[in-house]
Amino acid sequence: MVKFISTTDVLPIRNEILRNGKLTPEQCRFPGDELPGSFHLGYYADEQLVCIASFHPQSYQEYAGVAYQLRGMATLAVYQGKGLGTQLVNFAAVYLRGQKVNYLWCNARKVAARFYQNLGFEIISDEFEILNIGPHYVVYLKIQ
Repeated sequence: MVKFISTTDVLPIRNEILRNGKLTPEQCRFPGDELPGSFHLGYYADEQLVCIASFHPQSYQEYAGVAYQLRGMATLAVYQGKGLGTQLVNFAAVYLRGQKVNYLWCNARKVAARFYQNLGFEIISDEFEILNIGPHYVVYLKIQ
């Protein structure tokens, strides 16, 4: 089940999956987590939070319109490959359409590029490196 959750709720999974457990949960906060309009989604399986994603109001370069950036998407290892991330992104896209948002974008890890393409995102950048994390692409999804 997909639910709106708090910033504090996402921190343990961000640390475990995205930072390999090397940080404290507090070190996994993003600058946009508490911006007006930011929100976080979680997927619960048997009352356990197993998949997360955060959405911050943020435009991308010269792209026009109201935009959100997807950040910090992560799924606990045992639940990966079961379509939970797809459900979170689809839920967010419907919600953002209702908020009159024009597009959603993110810095997608190279290993996740196919996941985003299967959801309708387009790769709009060359490959680039994020220090200590790895190769990425910017991906874009037109919402309206």
